[in-house]
Amino acid sequence: MAAGDPAGVGAGPLVAGAGGLSLAGAPDALLEAARADFPRYEVLKDLVDELIDLSLNYRQSGHPGGSRSKVHLLLGLLLSGAMHWDLRRPWLRYSDRFVLSAGHTVPLVYATLAVLNEGLRERHRTTRDPRFAFPDAGRWALTWEHLLDLRHRGGLPGHAEMSGRTLFLKFNTGPSGHGTAPAAGEALALRLAGAGTVKVFAVEGEGGLTPGGSHEARATAFGLGLSNLVFLLDWNDFGIDPRPLSSVVSGTPSDWFSPYGWRVVGTESGSEWEGVTSCLLQAAGGENPEGRPTAAWFRTRKGRGYGKYDAASHGTPWPPNAPQFWEVRQAFMEKYGVEYQGAGQPAPEDPSARREQARANLDVALSVLRRDGELVEWLSDRLVELGDQVPERIPGAQRMGGSQVFADKRIFDVREYPASLWKKPGEKAPNRAALGAWGAYVNSLALKEHGRPLFVAASADLAESTNLAGFAAGFGDLPGSGWYERGSNPTGALLPTEITEFGNAGLVAGLATVNLADDPFSQFDGFWGACSTYGSFSYLKYGPIRLFSQLAQDCELRVGKVLWVAGHSGPETAEDSRTHFGIYEPGVTQLFPEGQVIDLHPWEYNEVPVVLAAALSTPAPVVALHLTRPAVEIPDRERLRMPSHLEAARGAYLIRGYRPGLPRGGVVLIRGTVPTANLVSLLPELDRLGLNVKVVAAISPQLFRLQAPEYRAAVLGPGDLLDTMAITNGSLRMMRDWADHPLFEEYSLFPDWDHRWRTGGTVEEVMQEAHLDSVHILEALDRFARERGARLERLAKLLEAAREG
Repeated sequence: MAAGDPAGVGAGPLVAGAGGLSLAGAPDALLEAARADFPRYEVLKDLVDELIDLSLNYRQSGHPGGSRSKVHLLLGLLLSGAMHWDLRRPWLRYSDRFVLSAGHTVPLVYATLAVLNEGLRERHRTTRDPRFAFPDAGRWALTWEHLLDLRHRGGLPGHAEMSGRTLFLKFNTGPSGHGTAPAAGEALALRLAGAGTVKVFAVEGEGGLTPGGSHEARATAFGLGLSNLVFLLDWNDFGIDPRPLSSVVSGTPSDWFSPYGWRVVGTESGSEWEGVTSCLLQAAGGENPEGRPTAAWFRTRKGRGYGKYDAASHGTPWPPNAPQFWEVRQAFMEKYGVEYQGAGQPAPEDPSARREQARANLDVALSVLRRDGELVEWLSDRLVELGDQVPERIPGAQRMGGSQVFADKRIFDVREYPASLWKKPGEKAPNRAALGAWGAYVNSLALKEHGRPLFVAASADLAESTNLAGFAAGFGDLPGSGWYERGSNPTGALLPTEITEFGNAGLVAGLATVNLADDPFSQFDGFWGACSTYGSFSYLKYGPIRLFSQLAQDCELRVGKVLWVAGHSGPETAEDSRTHFGIYEPGVTQLFPEGQVIDLHPWEYNEVPVVLAAALSTPAPVVALHLTRPAVEIPDRERLRMPSHLEAARGAYLIRGYRPGLPRGGVVLIRGTVPTANLVSLLPELDRLGLNVKVVAAISPQLFRLQAPEYRAAVLGPGDLLDTMAITNGSLRMMRDWADHPLFEEYSLFPDWDHRWRTGGTVEEVMQEAHLDSVHILEALDRFARERGARLERLAKLLEAAREG
C-alpha cells in the first residue's frame, strides 16, 4: 500500500455529527471504561518518564521539567478516546490534530511515541499480524533508537517539527506564542471543509499565554466559533526565570480564557489519572451548546519526579550520570526489577561507550513493556482500535471537491481573464484595487466551478483598505462567499478578525497545512490563506510565516500557500506619515531561502493579476505582494513603446531599451508605484534629451530568476550588473537582489537617501522629500548617463587595485 493510502481504515464506533464526528459515548461512559486501564496508564507513564530522562541524560540538552509535567496529560489524551488518531498513519485527513505549542517540551512527544510504537512493534514481532505493522517499512515510526540522536543533525529536532517520524505534530513550534494561532487556523480549515468535529488539540504552558500572539488567537478563536479547538494548559507556574509566573501575571486559567468567550474546564489533580482523564474527556466531548473553543487546565508540578523542580528543571538536565539522576533510576529499578548498565557510576569518558550505555539503558527500560505480554496486548489492541476509528469519509465534508481547483487553468491563465478585470490606458486606479478585483474573480470562479473558495483571507481590520475584501465579493454575475460568520455564514471566505496581524499570519499558515486529499503525499486539497496589513507592519507577520515556510520545505505531506499582502507600502502612504509607510519593514518578506518566497512589486493595476497568477503557479509556499495606496494613470504602453503588462509575469521587463546608434548611459532599475509612474511620464523627455538609458521594471527577483537564460541576459545581462543605478520606493538594501557594486548607492535614488526616516504630508510633498519626484529622477538620470565613462573608469581602477592587492 502506498504511503498515504487509507484503504482499510474503517469508521469504527464513531458516529456522524453536524459536519463531522463525535465521541462514540458520553464522557462519563468513556471515563468509566478508562478507569480499568489506569494501572496500565501508570506503567506507561513510568516508561515515558524514563525515556525522557535517559535521552536527556545522554544528550545533555533539552527540557526535562515541562516534558515530565505533561506526561499524564498526553497519555490520557492519546489512550482515553478523547482524541481520535492513528499512531501508524499520522497523515489520515480526518484524524484529530495535535499541536505542541509548548514546542520545547518535545522530548515528551518523542518518549511517548517511542513507548507506544514499542508496543506495536513487540506485538507484531510475536504475532506477525499485519494490523500491528509499521507502514512503509517503519519510515514514519519513531522508536526508542531514534532518541539517541536527539538534537543532532539529521536526528530528532530540539523543538517540535512536522516531518518524517514526527508527522504526529501538526505545526513547527517552539518560539513563544507561535503555536496557538496555527492551531486555530487548522481548526478553522476543518470547520470550513465541513469536518468541524474533527478536533485540534494544542498543548501549552501558562508562560506561552503571555505573548501578544496568544491573546490575538484566543480572541479570534471565539469570533470564528472554533468549537473544535481544544487548548490543553499545563499550569505549573514556572518558565525559565527563577520566579513564579504568578508573581508577574494575575489570575487563573479561568481568568485567562473565560473573558475571551472560551469554555473552561480543569483539574487540580493534573498528575492523577482520574482528574486528568475526566478533564480531557469533558474538554473533548462535553456539552458545548454555544459552540465555543475549549480550554482545559491541569494543575501540575514542573519537573514532577525528576529530582529538581520549577524553573530549575526548565532546560537543564542533570549532569551526565549525576547522583541525582541515578537516584530516580534506582526507584524505577526497584519497582520493576531491572538493572541499568553503569547504575550509580559516572558516565563513561569514551563517547562511543557513552552512546552504547545510553542505548543499553533505553532498551532496559522498554524491556519492562516487552516482558509484560498482557500490557503489550492491551496497548497494541488499543492503539489499533483508536486508529481504526478514524474514518476515511465524513458525511457532509466533501465540499472541498478534490484538488482540481488548483489545476483549473482559468484561475491562472491571465490571457483568459475577463476583459472587465483590466483597466484601460488613461484610467487612474491604485494597484491595491486590482487585488480586490482579482480576489473576487478567482474566489467566485472557484466557488461556482468547485464549490469552495480558493483563498480564505484575514485582514487586520483593514479588509476594505487593503482590498482583501475582494476575496468575499462576487465578480460580475458570479456570487461571492461573503464574510465568514460563525452562525449565519460559516463558509464565508473573509474572516472577521480585528487588529491581529501576528494572529492572522499564524491563522492562515495553520489553515494552509490542513490537507484533505485522498493521497496527501502527492496532492493538496485544502485552502490557501491570505493575510494583509500595512507594509510598515509586515514584521508582525514574519514569525508564523517563517515557521510555515520551514514546514513546507521539510514536511512530506503537501501543504498549501500563504499570500502575504504588504499593503500601503512605501512613502506613497504619505498622509499617514512615517509611522505607517514602510521603507525598511517590507524587507522582511525577502528573508527566506531561495525558492521559499516569491516577492512581488507590481507598479500599476494591470500588473497585479499577472504577477499573482505567475507566482502562485510556482512551487513556492509563500507569495509576498507589495501594494501601494495612491491611484496612478494606467500607461498607454503601445504609444510609449512599452511591453504589455503581461510581461510582468517574467519578474522584470524593459520599459525602455537602449536606442540604437547612441552612446549608452547605463541601466536603471525601477521599482515602486509613484517612482515608476514618474519615470514613465519622463520617457518622451529622455528621448528629447538624448539620455540613452535602459530602464528595467524590477518586479520580482524570484520570478526573473525562473526565466530562460536568454531572456535574463537580454533584460539584465552580466555586463549590466556593474553599470546600474536603482530608483525605488524602499530602502536601497532591498534592491541588492538585483544588482550591487561599489558605486550603486552613489547614483541611486531611494527614500532614505540621507539615512533618515522621512516625514509625512501630501504624496507630492513626501515624494519630493524622498527625491522620487520627476525633477529628482530626471536630474539623477542625466548625471548617471553623463558620468558613465568616469563611473566605469572608477570601477575599473577598483578592479585593478584588487588584482594588485
